[in-house]
Amino acid sequence: MHRGSSKVAGAHPPPAEDLPLSASTLPAPMLAIEIDVARAGRHTVLSVTVPAGTLVRTVIRHAHQAPEGCVVLIDGLPVPLDTPLERALRLVVLPTFSGG
Repeated sequence: MHRGSSKVAGAHPPPAEDLPLSASTLPAPMLAIEIDVARAGRHTVLSVTVPAGTLVRTVIRHAHQAPEGCVVLIDGLPVPLDTPLERALRLVVLPTFSGG
């Protein structure tokens, strides 16, 4: 059933709404991430700064490691490579294979 038309004499357009800016337009906060690459009894520690939400696999590439050939630990627990980072932390990277 037809409810009427806005073209009726005297009809006014609805007032414009003042909407808050979307949070998605704000830049993501930056996180300080330490990458500890443990190989053959040695540790190489790198520091990178990335936007919040960056995937673990992307951060591992900053350490010049192949993510698919590594185990990544956060607080001693293994994490999936597609985990988004939401806070500053230390990643321990254990390469699982070497060239040969």
